[in-house]
Parts: sequence; structure tokens; C-alpha cells
Amino acid sequence: MALSEKENGCSAGDGDESDVVFKTLGGFSEISETLALISSLPEAHGDTLTSESAIQKFLVIMNRYQEQPHLLDPHLELMLNTILDFIKSEKSPPSLVHLGFKYLKAICKVRGYKIFMQLFPHEVADVQPVLDLLSRQDPKDSETWETRYMLLLWLSMTCLIPFDLSRLDGHLESDGGMPREPIMDRILDIAKSYLVVNDNSRDAASVLVSKFMTRPDVKQKRLGDFLDWSLTTISQTNDQALEDIMVLDGALQSLAKLFKHGKRDDLLQYAPTILQCLQQKHLSESSEAVLRKLGVKLIQRLGLTFLKPRLATWRYQRGSRSLAANLSMTQPTAVTDAVTPEEQEEDYDIPEEVENVIELLLLELKDKETIVRWSAAKGIGRVTGRLPKELADEVVESVMDCFSFQETDNAWHGGCLALAELGRRGLLLPSRLPDVVPLVIKSLTYDEKRGACSVGSNVRDAACYVCWSFARAYEPKELEPFVTQIASALLITAIFDRNVNCRRAASAAFQENVGRQGTFPHGIEILTEADYYAVGNLNNCYLNISVYIASFPEYTKAMIDHLIAVKFNHWDSVIRELATKALHNLTPQAPDYMATTVLPQMLSVAVGIDLHGRHGAILACAEITHALYKLGLQTNRTVVDIISPECVDALKNIHQILRDRKQYRGFGGELMRKAMCVLIEKLSLSKMPFKNDPVITGWQGLVDDTITTLHLISSGTKDGIMVAVVSALSALCEEYYQAQPGQADVHMQDVLVSQYIDGLKSPQMLIRCGSALALGSLPQFMIHGKLKQIFEGLKQMCTVSQKEHSFTEARRDAVRAISQVFVKAGVFAEGSPDSALCSENVSEVYGTFLEGIRDYTMDNKGDVGAWVRKAAMTSLMDVTMMVAASAPEILTPDIVKYMMCCLAQQAAEKIDHYRSHAGNVFLRLLHLQPAVPHIPHREELLSIFPVETMISLNWNAPSQAFQYITQLLGLPQYQYHTLLGLTVSVGGITETTVHFSSLSLFDYLKGIQNNNAALTAFGETLLSIFRDNLRNDRVSVPLLKMLNQILANGCFEIFTTEENHQFCVDLLALCKEFKKSKNVSKLRACIAVFCGLIQFQGEVRKKVLSQLLMLLCHSFPVIRRTTASQMYEMLLTYEDVVDQNVLDDVMTLLSDTIWEADLATVRSQRNQLCDWLGITRPQVVEKKAVQDS
Repeated sequence: MALSEKENGCSAGDGDESDVVFKTLGGFSEISETLALISSLPEAHGDTLTSESAIQKFLVIMNRYQEQPHLLDPHLELMLNTILDFIKSEKSPPSLVHLGFKYLKAICKVRGYKIFMQLFPHEVADVQPVLDLLSRQDPKDSETWETRYMLLLWLSMTCLIPFDLSRLDGHLESDGGMPREPIMDRILDIAKSYLVVNDNSRDAASVLVSKFMTRPDVKQKRLGDFLDWSLTTISQTNDQALEDIMVLDGALQSLAKLFKHGKRDDLLQYAPTILQCLQQKHLSESSEAVLRKLGVKLIQRLGLTFLKPRLATWRYQRGSRSLAANLSMTQPTAVTDAVTPEEQEEDYDIPEEVENVIELLLLELKDKETIVRWSAAKGIGRVTGRLPKELADEVVESVMDCFSFQETDNAWHGGCLALAELGRRGLLLPSRLPDVVPLVIKSLTYDEKRGACSVGSNVRDAACYVCWSFARAYEPKELEPFVTQIASALLITAIFDRNVNCRRAASAAFQENVGRQGTFPHGIEILTEADYYAVGNLNNCYLNISVYIASFPEYTKAMIDHLIAVKFNHWDSVIRELATKALHNLTPQAPDYMATTVLPQMLSVAVGIDLHGRHGAILACAEITHALYKLGLQTNRTVVDIISPECVDALKNIHQILRDRKQYRGFGGELMRKAMCVLIEKLSLSKMPFKNDPVITGWQGLVDDTITTLHLISSGTKDGIMVAVVSALSALCEEYYQAQPGQADVHMQDVLVSQYIDGLKSPQMLIRCGSALALGSLPQFMIHGKLKQIFEGLKQMCTVSQKEHSFTEARRDAVRAISQVFVKAGVFAEGSPDSALCSENVSEVYGTFLEGIRDYTMDNKGDVGAWVRKAAMTSLMDVTMMVAASAPEILTPDIVKYMMCCLAQQAAEKIDHYRSHAGNVFLRLLHLQPAVPHIPHREELLSIFPVETMISLNWNAPSQAFQYITQLLGLPQYQYHTLLGLTVSVGGITETTVHFSSLSLFDYLKGIQNNNAALTAFGETLLSIFRDNLRNDRVSVPLLKMLNQILANGCFEIFTTEENHQFCVDLLALCKEFKKSKNVSKLRACIAVFCGLIQFQGEVRKKVLSQLLMLLCHSFPVIRRTTASQMYEMLLTYEDVVDQNVLDDVMTLLSDTIWEADLATVRSQRNQLCDWLGITRPQVVEKKAVQDS
């Protein structure tokens, strides 16, 4: 369970959390590769790059087993001994030794030092070599800290030899007669020196101290001195300086491990002094969390030293901690304590220092860092386990004081951790459960808003841990009185908590209780729906899982009460909206409770002063009322028969109260408008009896006012408000603006249609969008007789704004609206254009859509025209499906042909998302039943795109899409548009798109390379696209890039055998149009095409050379340099272009000339080239500035 400090304040919710799923491994499958890497140590150590690469590969392998380190166990000894052989060898250079220790550290990190260090050889013969090797290390070398870390662990193991260290000293005189330092002192000096370094060696040094100082011979001679040194170090350091922090860290770590592993009798005499030193140091006030944590660890170890190591006889004992052992037992048996009856009855005096220890630990439960609180909680559990029952109960009482609403979230979190520790150790007696369980239930819903975020997710997570620990700690009969409370609270957290970690923690705790207690109602059934992965999706939890769980009566009311008490007014708007939708779904489970209790309660809050509460309450009223209406349909009752008249009046009055208070304006106005639109929609759908009531005028006024003020709404909420407004208008018209069933109120029809058509001409884009969507949302009876007027207004907005390259979003919404209007109006071949889609207006409607599919508007956001194109494609599909089903005869061959060609073009373009949409629309229309008439080459298309491609073909993937779409180049009627779409893909800048589109294009060209007729037709199509888009940089620049690739790949080789081939002549003429352009990218692409055209024979070659030579004197230096470079490569490729006698001179001139120099100098060099190549020198002509093409 994650113990996060603070959950993110983002209001977007966490509906789609990604699950990190760890693959379960069956064994250490990379052992051979690992041993190979270890064996290659002698080859890898010399070169820095090689050694870094080797250690990186080794780390990648090891890190795979971070979650299952035990899989390494069978191979640890082999790997360790192989590496140690290199390290021990006298022939091994230092670099090899250091690399070997890096490997050992990688293994140690994964398996853990406590297990791994036990494998080091620890014979008497190992002490001196390890000590000598460690003495030769440089503690300040940051590159070799792994060596020192592992050597310190190795030395820790060698300290376990059972012989007195003085026996290893031999004669303490060296060869020179100077006294030699005893091994005991050498080890102690090394330990002290590494306790104050600033790398991880400090941690290993503390392990060394705990093993070394607890030796019988060392503790007699050196323990007191070491403790004096430690206390002096702690007293004299300042916890503000970085170096002092490291020193304090080492001293505290060593003392904590020493008191953990040392014997109580040896350390008891020093404990009061150390405790006094710590109290004077005031570590709890330090700004460093690590120091505070180490202080807590040491304090709890001191507390355990003051108390005798005994098991509390009063503790609650459930039995074996193993679930398998419990299940195998026929009868529960008591666990026998390892104490005698005399010890059980003994009541010894508790030292005064213990009270100070407990007080300090309780204080640290409220620390601001999780690691400190967690350590303090474990300390309280350990110390309490050695106290008499009365004192232990006082500790529990003090822990429960943390659960006060005057305390911070840190105190609540620490309290939960402490309760969990006490519970799992059997120190929280069942008699305390009536006091503790309510506190845990409160903690499961703890959430406090602070600024733009909230705190409390860590408290809720820890409360789940408490419930998890209770499941293991108590017999079912002890928890039976609290089962309903705990089960309901855990399920509420598992499905309604905002934080995914808390939901999963609650699910895990519920599962543990179901498995170990067996008393949770419907536990197994619920777990199958609300497992760890299912609760990862927030929408799924609120809208689906909650309904299933609420079907069990034990949980229904608790879930509803939680939603109306906590979630409907949550600070996150996403949670509020989901909570109200959940109330809608839960209403069938408790309709009377909803109608008589929940709805009146929500209505009172709906006109309250709290913004979040008001917003959530209005949405809740809307959803509950609509749910009650649906239930009433099943029993032939109206909604007013189910809810009270007071509630009906209150629902009707909400709008007027908000309007009178001016709560649609200013702060919160956006929330109120959206909520009221939802209320209007739901009350209309619920057929509330408000027809001809003044409230309808008020509601309509709110809808119209919201549409006309959309431009004043913040960008983050405008889309949501627009959707709510349109839905509200549609439902409002459907229910209250029918004079007779299917017949509109003529006055309201005229007013609304005229008003929204006028809105299409507004200078504000969002008003245009809102008006277009409003027209599209009108019911069929409101459109009848006004269809022509509505269509003309929408069509005019599309065409005018497209010419002005503005109002792109408005055009998108207008195209959508046209589709919606005609789908509602229906199709009737001989009908009137004022009431249906018919033969008279079908060409205009399709013309508007096809105009939209050619929208390539660009602005600072990029290709915004894509929004219109996507809407147009969707509209074409919707309308065509309707027409094909009812009146296919009104579709002319020209309309269908152009529609399919445009879709083919879009399906060949470069943006994955829009290509995918176009491709799917194309296939859907192709395989539509009844079939769309007049589709060109239908049979060939069906063979290219069989029906299974509708599912299997991934249009988003360039590797799949282009190999299909390029086959349309072989169909004459699709060739132009398909090639036009391919042009921007092949000549684009996205690497994968360019690669796969060009690959598919060249595959097609390779297939027709020897077919002169097909290749000529392809060339003519290419030239037609070039002519049509000569001044369109969106197409012309990619087209030049594509032509360069085609020419470079020799696709037109069949044309090069004919002199002055017409394709080359026409292409050269078109390219010459760009020579006056100021667009550098276009000029560069043009140069590449000129160089490709040089392969054609005849007079055209001289014309191409003439163009290139003119570009050598272009006004842009970068173009001159590019031309020279491209010409040089061209002459290397095509040797027959220049006479061999002057080839070397030409090549030398092209490469040696500084083409960025002034034009006069460059021109003389260019003229020399003209003479050598036999080309007439270009004449300088003075002209006026030409606008960029």
C-alpha cells in the first residue's frame, strides 16, 4: 500500500490510471548471460566505454529480479565466487577489482545486504587480506564507492570469527622495529573513518560497527570508548551543515544497529546517558527527515534496552500467523508463551526513562514525514509489547488521541500506523475495539481541502492497512459486532475514493478480511467485481461496480449516505459529477429513500451558499428525479406521483432563486449555468408538468443567454457548458414546445429558428458555434417547414468563413449541425426541400460536405482545418447511410464518385488520426448494406478491401494503411485524389509516415515500370496535381520532395530512353515557375528535382543545366551553396552529362568556389562553368521585386 504524503490537486480525476503489471518470472533465466558477463570482466575493465556498457547490461538483467529476488538464490554463491576469484588474484589490476565490486553491489542491491553478505568467505585467513585491501582505498574517490561498500560488508562478516582478535596480531613489531597497530584498533579506526563519509559506505560502516562492537573481546576493551566517541560526535555536530548531517547520520545509524544487535546487559548502563544526549540534541526539531527517523530508531532501541526482553502475557493471541497452518488445524490451540508462570505474575518496576521514550515516540507519530511516522509506529508497537497491561493501555489511549479533528493529517496518519502495529502484535485487546473501530471508519473518509489540492489520501491508505492488519490479528467472533461497519467503509473507499492507491488498498483490505474472517456479507461475489484491477478505473467504480455492490441490501443505504454526505459537495468537480451519476444509478435500489429523504435534503442544499454543495446538489436533484421518472414508467406512474408537491415546487423554483441572487454571474456562474442546463434537460426528460408555466420562459432565457455569452466563459469549461446547453435545449423543445404531438408551437419555432440563424452571423466565434449546435439539436417538428432556411444559414456560414480563413470551429459545428438537421428531417426523394432531404437539395448538401472535406485552414495552432474535415467525413457517412437505406436513387454518380475520391485522398494523408477516421468511413460506406449506388470500381475495391479489413486494418499505423491505399493508384477514377493524398505523406517530415508511404508508392511504381501506358497515365496525373497546386505550398513542396525520390529511384527510367520526353518537358516548365520564389525549402526541393531531371536525354538536359547555372547566382547564398553541392553529386552520379575533358575542372570549380561570396565574384565562376558545359551565359535583367509564390 502506498503511503503518499499528499495527493495531486488536479481536478481531472483519475479515470484512466495506468496499471503497472509485473511479469511473474519462473527462475533466473539469464544465468548463462550473467556468467558470460562476469567471465568477460578481464576484457571489459580496461576501456571506459566497454566497462560502462558491461555494467549497464548487468544492471538491466539484475533489475528484472527486483520484485522476485529469491530467484537469484541458487546462483548467488557461484556468481560471488567467480567475481571474488578475479578480486583475489594478485594479477588483477585495480580497474578490474573495482569493476568486480560494481557487479557485486548490483547483486547486493537486488537481493539485499543482509542475505548477500552472509555468502562472503569469513575464515580467519580472510581478515587480513580484506583489511589490507580496504586500507588501500581512497575514501574520497567517488568512482569506487561500491568497492568500499562491499569491502566493509565483507569485513563485517569476517568479524564473526569466534577467536580473540589479539591472536591474529602475532608480533606487533614490524620488520623495521616500529610497533604495528593491533587488528582490533585497525578495524575500529576504519569503521569510525567510514561513518563520517558522504556516500553509501556509511551504511555499510554502521553494519560493521554492529557486528564488531558486539564481539566479546571488543566490547570489553572498546565499547565504552566507542560510545564516548559517538556521543561526542553527536553533541558537537550541527544539523544544518551538510558535512555535519552526514556525520550525524553515521553516528546515529551505528548506535541504532548496535543497540539492535547488542546484548541488553552490556548496553543497559550506557542507555540513560545516550537518551539524555539525544534529548539535549532535539533531533525532532531538525529539518532533515533522515536524522529525525534515525533518532526515532535509536530512541525505540533504547526503550527496548530499558525493558526486559519478555513477551507480554496479556497480549491477544489468535494462533499461527500462517494461513495454511490455521486452516490445517482442527481446533484452535493457544500459543504457549516462552515464559514461566513466575515470570507471568512478576510485576517489575518500569524505569522512568521508558516514559520519556514513549512520549518522544508519540510525538514523532505527528511528524511531517512518512518515514519518521512509520518508524515511530513500529517503535510504539515494539515497546508496548514489553509493558504491563495497564501501562500498555495508557499507550493505546495516547495513540487514540491522535484522532482528533484539531490534529493535522500527519497525526491521523501516524495514529493509523500505530494502531495497525499494535493490532498485528496482539497489543490492541478486543475490549478496545469499540473505541478504535469508529476512529478507523472516520479515517477511511478523511479528506481536507488545502488550497488547490487536498490532503488525506495517506490517512485513508493507512486506515486500509489497519483494517488489513485487524483481519490477521483477531478471531472472527471478536470482529463480528463491527463487520457491517468495516465492510461498508472499505467498500465505500474501494469504489468512491478519488485516489487510485486508496481504492486498491481498500480492495486488498476487503479481500484479506473476506479470506481470513469469512464473515463479510457477500464477500466472494463482491471481490470478483471489485478486484485490484477493476477499481483502477474511476468511472467504472462509480457507474458500474457501485450498482452491483448496492444490489446487496447490507451496503445500499451506506453507499447512498456516503455520496450525499461526502461526495456530492467534493472539491473536485469530476467527483461531484460522478457522484450524482452514481446516485442516478443507485436510485432503483432504494427509490422510496431517495424520494422521501435524499431528494428533499438535496433541494435544501441546491439553494444554499456553498458553491460546491450547490453545484453537486442541483446535479443530484436532476439525476435522482430522472431516475425516479424511469422507475415510474415501469409502474405507470408519473414523477409527480412519486415525489412530494413540495419537491416539485422546489425544483421549479431553483432557477428563479439563483437568478434573483445573480448566481449565474461572477465566481461560480459557469458551474451554475452548466448544472442548471443539466437540471433543465433531466426535468424535461422526466416530463415535469410545467407546460405554459413561466418557468419555461426562464429556462429558455437561461439557455439563450448562455449561448450569447459563451465567449465570456473560460476556455477550460466552455466545451462542457456547450454540450449541456445543447442537450437542455433539445429536451426542452421536445417536451414543452409541441402544440400537438409532432406539431411545433409556431411562435416558438419562428422565434428560436430566427434567433439562432441570426447568431450564425455574430462576430463572436463561440456564439456562431453555439447557434449552429442549437440548430442541430432542434427536434424534427421544430425543423419542419424551416429546413431550407436553416440549411441556407449554415451553408452560408461555412462558405463565407472558409474564404476568410477564420471561424474554423464554427465551420466544424455548422457541418455537424447540417448533418444532424437532415438526419432528423429524413429523406424523401420527391419531397420538399423545406421539410426533407430530396432530389432538389441533395447536391447542395453534399456540396457543402465536400467543400468542408477540402478545408486546409492553417493558423498558429496548426492544421485546424482538420477539425472541419473530420466533421465533414462523419456527416457524409451519417447522411449517406440514411439515404442509402431510404432513397438511394437521389444519389447521382458524380456525387458518389467525388465523395469516395475525397475519402480516399484523406485516407492517404499524413496525420494518423484523420487518416484513420477517413479510412474507417471509406470502408464503412464501401461495405454498407443496402449498398451505396454508383461507387466507382466497386468490385476492385472489394477485392482490395475485403470485409474483414473493417476490423483488422489499423489505419493509424502507416505500416498497414499505405500498402492498401496505394493499390487505388491502379484505379483510374481514384488515381488523382489518392496520389494527391500520398503526396503530402511521401513528401512530409514524419519519419515513419514518409518511410512507409514512399515504400508503398515505389512498390506500385515498380509494378508498372515496364508498362508504358500505365506509367504515362501516372505521369500525367502527377503533372495535373502539380499544375492545380502550383501556388499551394501545402502540396507543391511535398510534391517536389516526392518527385526527387521518384527520380532518384529511377522510376521513370523508361522515359529517359526517349529524347525530350514530354513528361520531362512539362515537368521542367512547371518547376521553372518556382525560380523567383523566396521560399527556401521550395527552392531547395526544386534544385533536387532539376538534378534528377538531368537523366533525361536531348535538348531538355541543356535547359535543366541552364536553370541550375542560373541558381548558382541566386540572391540567397544558401541556395547558391545548395545548388553547387547538388550539382557536384549529380555529376558524380551521371558521368555522361559533361565532356570528360573538362569534367575534372568542373568538379574542382564546384567544390573549391566559395559560393556564399559576393555575386560579382560568383558570377565569373558561374560563367566559366557555362563555357565548359556549352551553355549560353545567362544575362542579368533588372526587374521589379516579385512577390513570393
